[in-house]
Amino acid sequence: MFGRAPRLDPPVLERKALDVPEGREPIVVWTDDALFKKAGVRIAFSERQGGESTEGYASLNLAAHVDDDLDLVRRNRRRLMQALGLDGVPLVVPNQVHGERIVALSAANAQAVEDFRGQVERGADALQVNVRGVAALMNFADCVPLIIVAPSGRFAVVHAGWRGVENGIAAKAVHKLVVGEPGLAVDASHFNVYRGAYIHAECFEAGEEVHDLFLETFGKSVTPDDTHVDLGRALDLQLAKAGIDPARIADVGRCTVCDNAHWFSYRAQHGVCGRHAALCAAV
Repeated sequence: MFGRAPRLDPPVLERKALDVPEGREPIVVWTDDALFKKAGVRIAFSERQGGESTEGYASLNLAAHVDDDLDLVRRNRRRLMQALGLDGVPLVVPNQVHGERIVALSAANAQAVEDFRGQVERGADALQVNVRGVAALMNFADCVPLIIVAPSGRFAVVHAGWRGVENGIAAKAVHKLVVGEPGLAVDASHFNVYRGAYIHAECFEAGEEVHDLFLETFGKSVTPDDTHVDLGRALDLQLAKAGIDPARIADVGRCTVCDNAHWFSYRAQHGVCGRHAALCAAV
């Protein structure tokens, strides 16, 4: 379990190439080594190289719901866990439904983990993990990946598609983590937030209904023109309102569409693509 919380250092995302078995191309992730050293929490946003999948799924596809070979997906996931030093840690991957459901795990025994898997397979777009020794992974190919880490080491991995952003999934995940810090005298301003690559405003052309919904919900700063929407800016506003210190948000700073060579993009690849991941584990 978790002890008394240290004060986390401000978040930093660094790009690292990790060796993998069998001499294959390294896996590249964005991570925060200082967080791991201080709090024992390993966060990672994977890029798309270093796996075994081919064609539109090449090569480190981590999603089982696309038309990739499931054996290759399992091997890719295992390779990523090994590269991160998490081999043998139970991994939970939900069925993402572009909603706002948050499911929490508060015990690390085998039955609790299996029950958690069963819950998230029925649909979830944020996983809150309140124990050590369990890894959570969510898949992305344009939507916004978020990892929120509390000083105690509790964390949430959030899939923020446009529906989730508009419905406040990030703020709801922050609130649940605050509630999950009993007696530790911290608030959301102590949390670190990490954001992976996603479709940036210049590439996210939305329909009139979606555009106007964001304009009404978040204001003009999230709609740079009559057709585009800035998901990152909308999340910044939402997280600030939830109490997150803007200085504690670290962003990979890459657009999945513009940098499709390194990240999967549903839009750039016309729907035939793999998924990169946001992964977190407290060990």
